[in-house]
Formats: sequence, C-alpha cells, structure tokens
Amino acid sequence: MLLVVLVLLLPTVSDACGDPPRFETMRLRGAPKPRYRPGERVQYDCRLGFKPIVPLRSRSAVCEDDNTWSALEEACTRKSCPNLGDPVNGQVYFVNGSVLFGSQAHFVCNQGFYMIGARILHCEISENNVNWNDDPPVCEKILCSTPGNIKNGRFTIYKDEYHYNEVVTYTCDPSNGPDEYSLVGESRLTCVDQDRWSSDPPECKVVKCDYPVVEHGMILSGFRRKFYYKAQVVFQCNQGFSLHGSNTIVCNANSTWEPEIPTCTKGPRPSTTAVPSSTGPRPNTTTVPTSTGLRPTTAAASSHAAHDSPTVDLEPEYLEDLDAAVVGVIILSVLIAVGIVTACLYKYSAERTERVH
Repeated sequence: MLLVVLVLLLPTVSDACGDPPRFETMRLRGAPKPRYRPGERVQYDCRLGFKPIVPLRSRSAVCEDDNTWSALEEACTRKSCPNLGDPVNGQVYFVNGSVLFGSQAHFVCNQGFYMIGARILHCEISENNVNWNDDPPVCEKILCSTPGNIKNGRFTIYKDEYHYNEVVTYTCDPSNGPDEYSLVGESRLTCVDQDRWSSDPPECKVVKCDYPVVEHGMILSGFRRKFYYKAQVVFQCNQGFSLHGSNTIVCNANSTWEPEIPTCTKGPRPSTTAVPSSTGPRPNTTTVPTSTGLRPTTAAASSHAAHDSPTVDLEPEYLEDLDAAVVGVIILSVLIAVGIVTACLYKYSAERTERVH
C-alpha cells in the first residue's frame, strides 16, 4: 500500500519547475509559489527606477516540460532624470555622462562667484519615478564687506563692498613720539571669497629691540641707532674667540631678538673642513718665534725640541705684543737712520763752509 502511494506521488513531486529566475531590472509579479507545473507562466514588472523596453508578453517565462524555465533576458532599462543645464555663471558635469537613474551631477561656479545650494545632486527614486534629490544650486558674485579699521593706521579705497580679487593696502600713521610705528602683519589684503579677506588686518605699533651687545664681539652688518621691526644684525667675534649661537638675529613683533643673541667664548673657532692626507693624519702644527719672524713646526719636532727649549704659549695676546714690538723696532730704525743722514748732511755742510772761508 505504501509503495503504491509513493509511485503515485513521484510524478507529482518531480514534475515541477524550481524558483523562477531573478533579474537586476525586473521583479516577479505577485507572490512566488512553492511549485510550478509544466506550462505555467510567470510575469515580471520593472523595478523602481527602471522602465520596460519590450512588451509585457516578452517579460514572462514558462515552465517547460523538462522542468526548466524558458529563456528570458533583462527587459527593462534605467529611467532618466530631467536634464540639467549649466547654471548662470557656472557649469554642471555628469559623472557618467548621462542623467540616468543613479547618476551624479557636479556643479562648479566661475571664478569670482560662490555657490548657494548643493554642489552634488543625485538622480534618485521619487515616488514612482526618478528625479534629482535637490534643486540645482545658483552662483552669486563674490563680495567682501569693509575690512577692519586699525589703531594708528589706515587703508586705501574705503567703500561699503569690494569685488573678488580687489585689494586694500594698509599703512601706519606718523608717530608723535620718538619711535616710529611698525606695520606688523600683511599690508595687502585681497578679497578671496564671499565676505572673506586673505588675512586679518595688520597692527601698527612701536616695535623696538634693545641694542644688541655681544661681549668680545662686534656688529658686522646691520648697525644703526635704533632697531625696529624686522631689523637684522650680523655678528662677528673678536680674534681668539668663537661664536656660539646664530650669527644673524632679527627683531620680532614682540620687541625681542630672534633667535637669542649669541655669545663669544675664548678659544679657537671650530674647524669646519678637514684637509685630506694620502699618508695619514696631518700632524698638528704650531707657530714659534725665530730671528726672522714666525716659523711653523710639526708636533713631532716640537716634542723633540722640548728637551732643549721651553714650550712657547702662543696666545693671541702674545702675537699682538710681538707685532707691536716689530712695529716699534721698525719705527726706531727709521728714526736712527734719519738722524744719521741728518748728521752727515750737517757735517758735510760745515766742511764746505770752512773751505770757502
């Protein structure tokens, strides 16, 4: 009995099609059935955002006798949003070159104009159709309001509004005190965007740095009686002293030197270059006095001679004293020579006078 029931049910179970095919642009009309018998037909409608490109009859599939569905291809295409023209004083660009469902429209304004509204629009589903998700933007002319007034200064071309790229220039008033005003900040402001200038207005104030003093050093360039804003000074250390810090400093807006004033400490300047040698390190050299002047010697020779003569301390002060002695000897020699010449001329003149008489 059970075998008979199974034989009777077998054709019913196997003689059916599976689930209808699925499509990107179409959806099954109505609810799907658990089983479709051969000869049954299913209809498809276009999904939202799409429209049919073939008649309804061509958007159907039939369960064939071999329990497979008849061939069916996509039969719907994307809908189009309304066309968008270029805004006044601007342009619109479509990302994929069309206004079809899913497209984007990008807007830009011409130079000198700014945008009011959404910069990017999307073609989306709107009820049973498609449309842009927002209204197109508009491009308005860029204008700037009057820039701020400053204390102890003024700017050119005063008016209520300024156009894009228009420039105002700030200057400082003459000072009634002993020190002049310095303009700190940008002197030229440009209207770069809607009611936005290229920078904040500058300041006009007295910026004066103290006289820079470096012990054992001197000002090489930039010397003046007063040091105002952006004044630059370059230093140099005296002979026998080395500089620590930057040799160039600038008077900043806070009336202080930047970077800090350097110092000069006793000792030689640090070596910046090394002299290469093919035979090894170059021996240290010193300078010792001789009867004819200063003679360099190697460290080896100096150490060898140390047994016969005392070590000479060649400080810069010693060299300066030695130079002064040489100059003194030269001057004394000249004076002696002049005296000898004068005595000879006097003697010659006396002898000649005696012979005449």
